[in-house]
This record gives sequence, structure tokens and C-alpha cells, in this order.
Amino acid sequence: MRKNIKLTAGFAATTALALGLTACGTSSDPSSSASGSGDASKALVVAASPTPHGDILTFVQKNLAEKAGLKLEVREFTDYVLPNTATQSGQVDANFFQHKPYLDDFNQKNKTTIVPVVDVHLEPLGLYSKSLKSVKDIKPGQTVAVPNDTTNGGRALQLLADNGLITLKPGVGTNAKLSDITDKKGLEFKELEAATVPRALNDVDAAVINGNYAIEAELQPAKDALVLEKADGNPYANFLAVKKGNENDARVQKLAKLLNSPEVKKYIEDTYKGSVIPAFGAAK
Repeated sequence: MRKNIKLTAGFAATTALALGLTACGTSSDPSSSASGSGDASKALVVAASPTPHGDILTFVQKNLAEKAGLKLEVREFTDYVLPNTATQSGQVDANFFQHKPYLDDFNQKNKTTIVPVVDVHLEPLGLYSKSLKSVKDIKPGQTVAVPNDTTNGGRALQLLADNGLITLKPGVGTNAKLSDITDKKGLEFKELEAATVPRALNDVDAAVINGNYAIEAELQPAKDALVLEKADGNPYANFLAVKKGNENDARVQKLAKLLNSPEVKKYIEDTYKGSVIPAFGAAK
């Protein structure tokens, strides 16, 4: 079944405590998995952002999982932290919400051991505005909101630089920080948690929004974005991930195969019409 998780301080505290107790455990520790030994008779519990990740998993759950002999439970989270801490602590078996640069940064900062299993799709980052019709309409003195996490913030600044809105120090690329801007061209920046950026659209002149949050806000990235990331050579494919040591769980492998199936490819293309792009293959 699909569960919508309402995050509470108590849940977050429980997750943090569980992470602290299990982060130093080995992958063979029977308490390190939400379903213990990976028993095929038990449901695979996957944490996911609601859109498009939760929607894709629900499509698999309703249309493909039973035939493949997979019991699948989807738990939705609305932030970018708890899915990883819940996976590390064993509260869930896997997660589906993130890309590799974000995971690498998260693992390093939190001493977690989450690893990717299989790439599924790409959500191009976009620049949006309620008041402006073109990127050329952005002028000195206006304010642009950007995500405040390390990887998506740098990715947002690179998008702005690629479209001539700012100038960055040579070579910083998607690792850029606000301090790496050498020419703001008169713009002001407002850093916000990625999930809250869409709600700021009425308060700023423009905002760089992650694809999943844009879709949740009923924006159509392929249509509504002033500028959109290019898909070619993009390193930000979103993938299924697990705690290291659980990659070969038979249930995980079944789900990985289903997520890269022709049926899921068609579902993504038909549902999101270019706002989410299939990006199948082994995660690196």
C-alpha cells in the first residue's frame, strides 16, 4: 500500500536516535534492514518523494509488482533528509528520491553508507517566475530564490551562469556557492530549503526549482520554465538506493528491474511529457 507520511518532530527524533544507534553497525547486522533478512515474503518498504518518485513506485505496485512476486510498500516523505536516515537506520529498506551528487555529499556529512542501485529518471532543474515571461526580463535589483543544500544550490547557480545571469569563478561548476559568484549583475539571492522554493514564487522575481517540487506545485517544467537544464550528459539521474550491503536483496533486485522496464518508461513519458525523462541504467 501507499502511505503518506506526515513528518513530526517525534518521528524525526526517533529517526535520528535510530541512526545514531545503527550507523556503526555492519550490513550483516540483522537490525540494519526494515525487513530483517530480506525475506521475499515480506514487503519491500521504500521511502520516496511524493512526485514523481512515489507516483512511479505506485504505478509499479499496482501494475507490475504482483506478477513479479514483489510485495511493495511506499512511504512518502516531503524532505531530503529523512529518507536517507530512515534507510540507514533500517526503518525502511530503500529509498527513491535523490541523485548521486546529493547522496555523496549526504554520506560524507552524516557518515551514512547509502549506495545507489539503479538509475531511473532525470528531473531537469528549472528557473520559474510568476511575473516574468523570459530570462531576458530578469534585471538588476531583482531577487532570485535558490535551494540552500550544497548540491542543488550549486546546480542552481550553474544554471544561472549558463544562461548569463551571473558569472562564477572558473572551474567551480555545480559545486558553486554564493561566495563563488564573481558578478551578481545586480541580482539578489534568497536561499531556501528546496521543498519550500515553489511557495516563494509570489515573493521573489524568479526561483530555481527542483523538478519534483515544480511538478508538485502544478508547474509544467517543459512548458513553464524560463530555462531548463539540458538532459544530455546530465549527472543528476535519480535512483533507487539502499544501505550498503543490501544491494543484492532479491526484493531490491526485482524492484530495480521493474523500475527499468518498458512499462515504466512509457508511464514516465506519457505522464510527465518531458518534465521527467527516463534515464535507465546501472547507477554509478
